[in-house]
Parts: sequence; structure tokens; C-alpha cells
Amino acid sequence: MRVALLGSGRGSNADAVLRAQAEGRLGKAKVVGLWCDVPTCKMLELGPKYGVPARFLDTGPFKTKFSPEREQAWADALKAAQVDLVVLAGFMRVIKAPLLDAFAGRIINLHPSLLPAFPGLDGIGQAWNAGVPEAGCTVHWVNAEIDGGAHLLLPAVIARLSETLS
Repeated sequence: MRVALLGSGRGSNADAVLRAQAEGRLGKAKVVGLWCDVPTCKMLELGPKYGVPARFLDTGPFKTKFSPEREQAWADALKAAQVDLVVLAGFMRVIKAPLLDAFAGRIINLHPSLLPAFPGLDGIGQAWNAGVPEAGCTVHWVNAEIDGGAHLLLPAVIARLSETLS
């Protein structure tokens, strides 16, 4: 299975996935590319480290979504790379029809909260500010509803009183 990782920031999720790949823990899955929507995205630096192609692709003028033309360009680039599964690993844009249609049932998101609680941006901060006794992340299928797809995995951790948000 050919996997694409899409990200917008530090690349901590991508680093964990690529490390697992280097250690032979991904089975038949193989990360075939890193795609970033921010030209200064630290995730791009992981490409040379792990021998995986990494590239910036423009998304258009909007901060949290693609322009329709640019989203189609991303879909075309991922199809050209013969990607089987798209993983949103810290990717901060809303996905719409061009990508959803091109990869229907083949996009998963790593979200930093136990959905359905705290969807959208800053799930960890939202959970912390709400004072919930446990937090975690959700791996879910991506559909047209933000953070609304079926859940695949919900690992949780118990919050400790001695911990801080930072």
C-alpha cells in the first residue's frame, strides 16, 4: 500500500510514521511522499532524513481551505504518485470534493482529541481548558464533515494534576 502523508507543521506525526517504517513496523504499507501546504513546514526536512520525496504544493489564497483549482492539483499530484492511502498528519486544511472524490474511502486523519469531543482546531487545548479527566487522539476516516468520519482508533491517556498544557 502506497501512503502519502500530508502535513502543515513540525512533522511530529510524520516522523513517528517514518520511524516505524524504518523499523519495519508498517507491514506492507510504504510512505511514498510527504506533501506540505506551508513552504517553511518542518515536515519537509524529514524527506531527506528518511529517503522519502517531500514537496510543498500551493493551496491558493485561503488560510484553512484550498482554492478549487489547487485542490484539484493536489489530487492530481497524489494520483500521479499512485497513492493508495492519504494520511492527514497535522494537516490544517479542510478537505473538499476534489480530494474526497479522488480518494473516496482512502483518507484518514490523525486528530488530537477523543472525538466527537473537541473537533476542529486545537483539540488538545480545548480538552485541557475543559478540564476533562482523560485526553487522547482519534484516527478516523475523512468525509465531508469536519472530524466527522468513522473512528478507527481512539487511544486515551489520563490527565495528571501535576501536568501543564505545555
